[in-house]
Amino acid sequence: MFQPATQSEYALEQGLIEQLQRMEYARVRIDDEAEMLSNLKRQLEIHNDNIQLTQSEFDRVLNHLNTGTIVERAKILRDKFALKREAANGQPAETLYISFLNCDDWCMNEFQVTNQVSMSAKRKNRYDVTILINGLPLVQIELKRRGAELKVAFNQVNRYQHESYDAGVGLFQYVQLFIISNGVNTKYFSNNKFQSFQQSFFWTDKENNRLSDLCEFAAAFLKPCHIAKMIAHYTVITEEGVLKILRPYQFYATEALVDRVKNSNDNAYIWHTTGSGKTLTSFKASQIIMRLPKVHKVLFVVDRKDLDYQTTREFNAFAKGSVDATIDTHNLVKQLTDDSTKLIVTTIQKLNNALIKPYYFDKIAHLQDHKFVFIFDECHRSQFGETHQNIKRFFSNAQMFGFTGTPIFADNANNGFGQIRTTKDLFGECLHKYVIVDAIKDENVLRFAVEYVGKYQYKDSANQLDIEVEAINKQELLDSPYRLEKITDYILAHHAQKTKAPSFTAMFCVSSIDNLIQYYALFKQKQAGIARPLKIATIFSYAANEPSPLGNGMIPAEAPDVPSDVRG
Repeated sequence: MFQPATQSEYALEQGLIEQLQRMEYARVRIDDEAEMLSNLKRQLEIHNDNIQLTQSEFDRVLNHLNTGTIVERAKILRDKFALKREAANGQPAETLYISFLNCDDWCMNEFQVTNQVSMSAKRKNRYDVTILINGLPLVQIELKRRGAELKVAFNQVNRYQHESYDAGVGLFQYVQLFIISNGVNTKYFSNNKFQSFQQSFFWTDKENNRLSDLCEFAAAFLKPCHIAKMIAHYTVITEEGVLKILRPYQFYATEALVDRVKNSNDNAYIWHTTGSGKTLTSFKASQIIMRLPKVHKVLFVVDRKDLDYQTTREFNAFAKGSVDATIDTHNLVKQLTDDSTKLIVTTIQKLNNALIKPYYFDKIAHLQDHKFVFIFDECHRSQFGETHQNIKRFFSNAQMFGFTGTPIFADNANNGFGQIRTTKDLFGECLHKYVIVDAIKDENVLRFAVEYVGKYQYKDSANQLDIEVEAINKQELLDSPYRLEKITDYILAHHAQKTKAPSFTAMFCVSSIDNLIQYYALFKQKQAGIARPLKIATIFSYAANEPSPLGNGMIPAEAPDVPSDVRG
């Protein structure tokens, strides 16, 4: 659709409202809070099976709504209110459960659009476009003329939050999503008084192509069913008191995983680059999948004890008590056999121990035919040994999904033991991709500034055709003490410049633990006696990442995994 190079805010607003009306939003005229309350009463009555509320009953509903912080109101929105009705005609009073938002059938809500609502508190403010769901203002859209700086709209939202959203009964504290647009660029973000502009996101299609034009964005993101689903399903209320909304690639990955479980028994994997928020994606996918009727349990499997602790902590930050830590294999088996536990976070070591040790196997043998869904974190590290086969052999009715930032393809699949296994071999189709190029474009990860220092080059020589020479041992060259010392000297000489003296810290990635130890010794040696040496720290996991090729696929456990009463 052709759009003019310049377009007033008024023209953008009218065009958006007309587009939303074509998308089956009901246009409603609301000028102030009194008219909003009147509309809310009628919409709640319609949404709750066309009941009729007395003014006294509606006042009690308003009293219930007018309480708490943004996060507390977000919980009220998703819950029901037990309204004890007034007795009439000699009949005893009944309790009516008032729904404010249908989170299960999200399309079954009432959708309206209005504009230029005025609210007064510290100041009188008028808001551009408001989307009402069941009469509550849940989406607020702030517009600036076509081409104006988008951050101006963001700052205006922040000003409204502090000046007038809590006016009256505070209905605008129920806003879940903000949308800002200058016609050319459009972004969305969740309602959080402490958000920054960096926490606003562009919407994309499944292939990560931006839909930044307001008309394109509205056509995809503001469909009544989609916007209600984003609020009901893909907004996370964290225990830290923050609303988080999924980014588009997290949404598409979760939708693809849920669809795969609902409609097939095939495995698959998700390729999302490191640093893109795989934990939130996997949490949301796990949360939805575990509620599907045919799924017995969901297991989120990591390959190290430190990740086990970290993931459990992060899952519980998204939803308190959503998962219990598996302290050891004994505890894992207890959770596997407890029907009330639907989501388990564990390590692959504990899982493998439970499958290969007779003491545990006998306790879980009855689960072999149950529907289990496995989600493997960093599956490129943990799923290429006997452990994977142990899981497949035991769980005959399992679906396996892998998350990875670095999938294994045919050209990098040789593991040194003559086997060539790719991520596709183990998990099948890639359901969604969000690679490093996408993350850099979205500024979700830092950009690369690549410099080559002292590159090794092949020299072309006519004599090479005539003289056979022994192949150079590349690894010996790369690991040579002379090379490691030169690199150490270069870092010490340029660290202040590269880290802006030093506004930033730096991570030094090396090829092996042996190299790491040599570098550590070199930095200590070369900085001996320096007044302000660089602080060098090393990071180790609790257990090895890689299984021994001589073992049965089992990574050594970090603690005794058999209860003391049965150990020999």
